[in-house]
Amino acid sequence: MFFEWQGTQPVTLRCIDKYHETTDTVSVKLADLSESLLFEFKAGQFISLGIEIDGKMEFRAYSLSSLSGEDCLQLTIKRVDGGKVSNYIIDKLLIGDTVQALPPAGEFNCIDHPPKMHGGKQKALLISAGCGITPVFAMAKQWLSNEQGVDIEFLHIARSPQETIYFDLLETYHSVYPDFNLKLLLKNCGETLYPEGRLNTEWLQELVPDFHDRTVYLCGPSQFMLDVHHYLNELGFEMANFYQESFTPTDTKGANVSNESAQIFVPDFAKTIDANKGEALADALESAGLPLIVACRSGICGSCKCKVSKGSVSSTSHETLTPEEIEQGYVLACSSTIESDLEVQIG
Repeated sequence: MFFEWQGTQPVTLRCIDKYHETTDTVSVKLADLSESLLFEFKAGQFISLGIEIDGKMEFRAYSLSSLSGEDCLQLTIKRVDGGKVSNYIIDKLLIGDTVQALPPAGEFNCIDHPPKMHGGKQKALLISAGCGITPVFAMAKQWLSNEQGVDIEFLHIARSPQETIYFDLLETYHSVYPDFNLKLLLKNCGETLYPEGRLNTEWLQELVPDFHDRTVYLCGPSQFMLDVHHYLNELGFEMANFYQESFTPTDTKGANVSNESAQIFVPDFAKTIDANKGEALADALESAGLPLIVACRSGICGSCKCKVSKGSVSSTSHETLTPEEIEQGYVLACSSTIESDLEVQIG
């Protein structure tokens, strides 16, 4: 039997395992409370995870690193400077604790965007750095488990073998699966034979000479992804065959906020909020203590969907909204800024 998600409502899952991948990274496994139900998702997607911290439910988006069709979901989470939820999970979440979760989401996946054929075979290049390895490794596992015959070049950038997430597993895959070709580029290779260096156009061509023949899937820190995008453009790569993870939280606080005031009426809670034009709608609703889930903060997970029934906002993303929902006035609060007095419905 498969696990049934509850639409936009969070479900409760239990942590059934937790272990360190590196000194600053843990993997946690989440399962149904009572039954061994199977979880379905598209490899590369994420879930929005809710943890209660200091009496408040905090949601954040994390990529899934497990295989679809298993009886648990695995997340691999790295410590972040000032990261309230990530660091809490690493330091305090215990096996047996419960968490809240929203359904898998995300356009960055290998099901909707399969690798193209070249020479009679599908060929993929997975490029990652740091915790960005999580969704692309899930893609590799998906292809290998289905015996799809995808030729995989797996290029990962890390500081050292000890700081490479899934290091032992990557080496095992490289030795066991003929279609999985591991290319590690390290700052300090230690006692290994992996090359040392910083990824650039020269390294990309040397490590994956046939990258032009492959579909590229990229995930990592923001600047790293910008750099790789630049390298590929510079080398004349066909960018129609390029996909990258896009949830990088946008800091909207204080950005383009004017001194001109606006009011937001939320009839479901009989509440009127004082705000400023140019302010992110999510920030205004959160500051008022309203129960809005804001997980990815980059307009892709859909957790903060609400309906603007009066007034206007300026939106930079409609990622998870249907044309009908947009026509009805639904917006993503994290990527919408206030332009006038508003009436908003939450949920």
